[in-house]
Amino acid sequence: MAQKPSLSQDQYSATVSTREAKILNGIASSAKNKPRDYTSDGVADNDIFMLPASDFQLLGLLTAIAALVRLFRIYQPSSVVFDEVHFGGFASKYIKGRFFMDVHPPLAKLLLTLAGWLAGFDGNFDFKDIGKDYVEPGVPYVAMRLLPALMGVMTIPTIFLTLKATGCRTMTAAMGAGLIIFENGLLTQSRLILLDSPLIIFTAFTALAWTCFTNQHEQGPEKAFDVSWWFWLVATGLGLGATVSVKWVGLFTIAWVGSLTLVQLWVLLGDTTTVTPRRLLKHFLARLFCLVVIPLTFYLGLFAIHFVCLVNPGDGDGFMSSEFQATLNSKAMQDVPADVVLGSRVSIRHHNTHGGYLHSHNHMYPTGSKQQQITLYPHKDENNVWLMENQTQPEGLDGQIKGSKAWDTGEPIPVRDKTVLRLLHTVTDRRLHSHDVRPPVSEADWQNEASAYGYEGFEGDANDYFRVEIVKSLSDGTAAKDRVRTIETKFRLIHIMTGCALFSHKVKLPDWGFEQQEVTCAKQGTLPNSIWYVEQNEHPLLGADAEKVNYKNPGFLGKFWELQKVMWTTNAGLVESHAWDSRPPSWPVLRRGINFWGKDRRQIYLIGNPIIWWSSTAAVGIYIVFKVLSVLRWQRGFKDYEKINFKRFDYEIGTSVLGWAFHYFPFFLMQRQLFLHHYFPALYFAIIALCQVYDFATNRIAALGLRDRPVIGRSGIAIFLAISIVTFTLYAPLSYGNRWTQSACNKVKILNTWDFDCSVFPKEMSQYSVSAPSAANAAQTAAPVAPGPSGQGSQDLNVTPQPAEQPFVSRSEKVEYRDQDGNILNEEQVKALEGKVSFETRYETRTRVIDADGKEVKDGPAEAEGVAPPHPDIERLPETDPGLPEDDGRESPATASPEDDVGKEKSVEDADDGRPRPASEPSEATG
Repeated sequence: MAQKPSLSQDQYSATVSTREAKILNGIASSAKNKPRDYTSDGVADNDIFMLPASDFQLLGLLTAIAALVRLFRIYQPSSVVFDEVHFGGFASKYIKGRFFMDVHPPLAKLLLTLAGWLAGFDGNFDFKDIGKDYVEPGVPYVAMRLLPALMGVMTIPTIFLTLKATGCRTMTAAMGAGLIIFENGLLTQSRLILLDSPLIIFTAFTALAWTCFTNQHEQGPEKAFDVSWWFWLVATGLGLGATVSVKWVGLFTIAWVGSLTLVQLWVLLGDTTTVTPRRLLKHFLARLFCLVVIPLTFYLGLFAIHFVCLVNPGDGDGFMSSEFQATLNSKAMQDVPADVVLGSRVSIRHHNTHGGYLHSHNHMYPTGSKQQQITLYPHKDENNVWLMENQTQPEGLDGQIKGSKAWDTGEPIPVRDKTVLRLLHTVTDRRLHSHDVRPPVSEADWQNEASAYGYEGFEGDANDYFRVEIVKSLSDGTAAKDRVRTIETKFRLIHIMTGCALFSHKVKLPDWGFEQQEVTCAKQGTLPNSIWYVEQNEHPLLGADAEKVNYKNPGFLGKFWELQKVMWTTNAGLVESHAWDSRPPSWPVLRRGINFWGKDRRQIYLIGNPIIWWSSTAAVGIYIVFKVLSVLRWQRGFKDYEKINFKRFDYEIGTSVLGWAFHYFPFFLMQRQLFLHHYFPALYFAIIALCQVYDFATNRIAALGLRDRPVIGRSGIAIFLAISIVTFTLYAPLSYGNRWTQSACNKVKILNTWDFDCSVFPKEMSQYSVSAPSAANAAQTAAPVAPGPSGQGSQDLNVTPQPAEQPFVSRSEKVEYRDQDGNILNEEQVKALEGKVSFETRYETRTRVIDADGKEVKDGPAEAEGVAPPHPDIERLPETDPGLPEDDGRESPATASPEDDVGKEKSVEDADDGRPRPASEPSEATG
């Protein structure tokens, strides 16, 4: 194969000069010089593989600097930070094979797991709490953090090559790389076990591949379908698949590429000279395969790996259907008799909430009737077994046959639609019961209490009668619509005396109900929440030859589609407030950050480099103003679009601003939790737009007079980068978790809305000398002691008293109950509140120091001296009025109507229990 001759530096410069002369002069704008095909005006071949050696040398230097910046003290901090709670925990579950549910696709989590596994992680560390130590358990957290850090490093050469592919000068491309290197927010996010660094690199790679493909496309028919054209189109498809397999934010990247693809096809449609209908179809099918089929296949493949890894039951299987759960190890069940008959011992499962089985246990409601509790329990248990009795006992030769085994002889009698029956709880010999008594939690007029009532030998009463109503639209098969069949028949249980339907919803009972799901009898309950089905079925008369049924295996596509729906629903349900959330209007101006971690008088606070953020936002604003004015001038008949530079400015920067818009504005439509890091993909496109605007202003627009004075453009880049680097260093302690002082912190707190806590840091750096943590001793570092009002003490009050210097007497634990105002409650007050309120657990450490004579040394008020002060990230402030009592479900206003029930469920299910938490609860989704 013939090889292209390589160009020397002088030859390459001459070629570039000739090419730029043609582009920059802007004289080939008349109609007579307009290309007769779809070739774009003023486009050169910006092949990134043909860059001169000097560009690659500069690229290597920038990458090395990025590695130093990203990997500096990556072992710090040596404890769990923010959403490492989630994504480190998911790695543990992957290694153990335990199924979990997360709203994000699996690619980044699988890569993090692979990094940990290769480093020897065994999955035994649970990442449960922010601040939990990594060192003592031997967690290879540095190796796991290296993966996102190296991905963050790779973003630097990616943006450099992307800017070169758009036609920017080398110095401009270097400026873009420098801005990414010294952007504090991107740095912070890439040094932790989080998903945003993989998301950014795959988004950046997709932008690079699409930019290179667009450059090939704009060169006209001669480049179509050649090797380079196909390479970059396929690479774009792979990039899209990888991006959307990290987070669904990748759908915004797909929308960006898709919209530009439509523009390309529209241009091709208008070229009647070189693009025949057959060739147009070929263009369309090529893009369909590469930009739809390849990403979709990639996405499906990742979930196939996900399912192969997670084969055991885990805390996420409760989100899934019974059919899905049956595919997990130990969750599968044996075939069971199909027909349910009187006397069948059955387990009854709730259809809608996946909350579990109809359950009872020998514990009573604390209020209401004080009869035995009825709940939903998510696990298989003997307390889930119920015996189906007729409303009257069967007749024998000597009269009625007594006892629960009365239906074990004779012919089996099927349970049909409209059958009236009783449900006997086999363990406690009490029957399912309801009456006109309000439930303990959902105290609405349309809700009745469901309980278990009776004793062994008790014949029961009329409040035990329930009528079976088969829901034919949800039942599977003709027979299942006529009589109750295991799994196949979906039915309601209607209470004969009151007309209410047995009902459950996503409301948890308090501690007295073991936080199991509430079951009531609802007079106007929503249909889905009052539907049940039989899962287990046993009867002595249904032998081995009886017809058997089991759950249908949903197969890969069935499991995949169900998981997508659960992910979507759960993601949309993350609407509760968070201490550090923010809304989209605040992101471009960097109004607020996120407090990630705080320990040992250090803090990690996610905040961007304000110089870079505000400059990139200004660049987007410049283009928007330009676009508005250009449209107005076009409407007035001006011929601006006949100028090549004008058109190139509009299209090239417009492409980047469109990427920014697609990754920013959709968040305005979301009601879920949102955080500053959701803006990072949009920030990447804004930085590209900033560099492009600068390149046009200094290198391509002759009217500004800077094109002929390159030293001014280079000096501007140097000055801008210098300012950005200085700003970066000012906020670096918050990015790395380094030592800092209160005065230095206060000096750089430009906006009042930047809520990092300067009081965490000591007044002088020397105060770190005694208790400064390191990777070796982080596990032994104690929390700082709060100074007393006098500010005096026998030693530096900003440093934890060292136990080695004073004799250790003893360690004791004491439980105190306090109300919302901090008042201590006595035993009678606590007992009176049991079952009505929930209590928040808070741990406090108090240190007693004695002198040589055994007397206690006091350096101020006893209470204040030894109590470690709360940190806003570890012991977060309540998100509601601290003067209000905690809401356990009973204190909320009663739900007034079935329509309000959804809100009631959410308020109780998501009630803040006062625990420190990352972006979302571990059982839920993450941002």
